[in-house]
Amino acid sequence: MTIRRSSRLFEWLAIVAVSVVMCAVLGDDQGHADEPLVQKLLISFTFTASIWEGNRMLFGVMRRRWPRPDQTVRRLAEQIPVQIVFTIVTSLLLKTVLGVLLPECRTDAADMLKQALFNLMPTAVVTLFYESRYFFVEWKANLTRVESLARTAAQSQLDALRQQLDPHFLFNSLNTLAALIDDDEPAQAQRYLSQLADVYRYVLLAKDRDTVPLHEELAFVDAYIALNKVRFRENLLVENTIPASSHQRRVAPLSVQTLVENALKHNVISREHPLALRLEAAGPDTIRVANPVRPKALLAPGTRVGLANLVRRYALLTTTPVEVSAEGGEFQVSLPLL
Repeated sequence: MTIRRSSRLFEWLAIVAVSVVMCAVLGDDQGHADEPLVQKLLISFTFTASIWEGNRMLFGVMRRRWPRPDQTVRRLAEQIPVQIVFTIVTSLLLKTVLGVLLPECRTDAADMLKQALFNLMPTAVVTLFYESRYFFVEWKANLTRVESLARTAAQSQLDALRQQLDPHFLFNSLNTLAALIDDDEPAQAQRYLSQLADVYRYVLLAKDRDTVPLHEELAFVDAYIALNKVRFRENLLVENTIPASSHQRRVAPLSVQTLVENALKHNVISREHPLALRLEAAGPDTIRVANPVRPKALLAPGTRVGLANLVRRYALLTTTPVEVSAEGGEFQVSLPLL
């Protein structure tokens, strides 16, 4: 609130400064030579404040319509013509009202139009002031978002590496591999080892990327699920109905895998209660991971930051939020496609 008040105070000081400059530049064109200086200043202030404040409100409307920095050219292409029309019309109206209130200030149509065109100068000052400030504010905000995204992504990658290299995960994976070798199934053991390598390779390759194509993430998830299906067999059921038309869209790396891993970690998986995972489209710009909720009776304590971290990462990538639902005995998380 204090910052906003300081900003508005600075704006009004700028309006006063521009009013004084306009009064000095216009001189006798502002009115008659015998007008008191105070009256000239008040008239100049009225014109400047009206044009300034009107354009300021116009900026707000246009920025809500075209808010992103990459839409600046499009915004200005619409904004500047409207500003010109607004300034000329406002100047003519104010000059007309001034002529009615102060007959000595009446001028002919040519002079009125001349002053209206001259008043485009404060409009240019206003535009330069607000666009420069908006540019630097957005530039600073983008730097903050990039830094926050880098920190969050680094934490996510660290969490993923910790989870993938968790002794229990590695122990189970190596035990499964050993069992395949002992059962004299070299082909299946080789395939399992290849999928295990794919999982770790993807984690390492994705560590420097903010987003990845959905088809790469799904290929990684397939390898991750295949490892777990060797262990859980028919007790783990996965249905992937995400359409191919969405595969070129992008997601945060390790995002879908995090949701699959959470489902495996927190739910009972047995012959009596198989875990049915669904990967599906939740709209043209959203995918969803869903599973029934059957909490494990004894659950090892975790960091509980995986999903929260994922939500924060997406908040830095898009204005569309991650939607989490736990209703009707089913846990669902919807991820926006980028």
